[in-house]
Amino acid sequence: MDITRQALIVVDVQNGFLNDHSRPMLTTLSRLVAAWTLSGRPVVFTRYINHPGSPFDRLLNWTRLQEPPETDIATEIAHHTADAAAVIDKHGYSCFTDDFHALLGKQEWRDLYFCGVATESCVLKSAVDAFELGLVPRIVTDASASDAGAHVHEAGLTVARRFIGAHHLVTTEQVLSELTPTTASGTRVAT
Repeated sequence: MDITRQALIVVDVQNGFLNDHSRPMLTTLSRLVAAWTLSGRPVVFTRYINHPGSPFDRLLNWTRLQEPPETDIATEIAHHTADAAAVIDKHGYSCFTDDFHALLGKQEWRDLYFCGVATESCVLKSAVDAFELGLVPRIVTDASASDAGAHVHEAGLTVARRFIGAHHLVTTEQVLSELTPTTASGTRVAT
């Protein structure tokens, strides 16, 4: 696996999606982002922004996440955005916006690790879109959550196993065990 072609995609970890169901994974997620960054690999944060007249508004009558503080990256991890390769705003489930496609083309990332909120929607849809583009998606299961509860998180993982393959669902510990810091040129650094 070429580590220069890997990126961690932190999906929609925003104030408006955090509650008693989703907030507990923040410690694990923060640990993953810190270790990933320390290893020299890029991190991308996505931020969902709803708007009046969106499909979410018109078809689901769902009007949340239209402005700060709901749209802000969660305070607990916002400091990680300073070292991020990008913060991508999106208006739908998937991270595959025009800006994200441009970033992928420039960076030539092929192995994408997805985590964040919500497992059953934005994380899953982004991973499936990556799969359909011929990229290698992985979902970091314990660094993802659903604001609808553990049973919905598990349902999302069940669907992910069918769509992208069970072997592409990994834990933070599995990811951390594979990380070795690199130099800016991509050379591995002994630890």
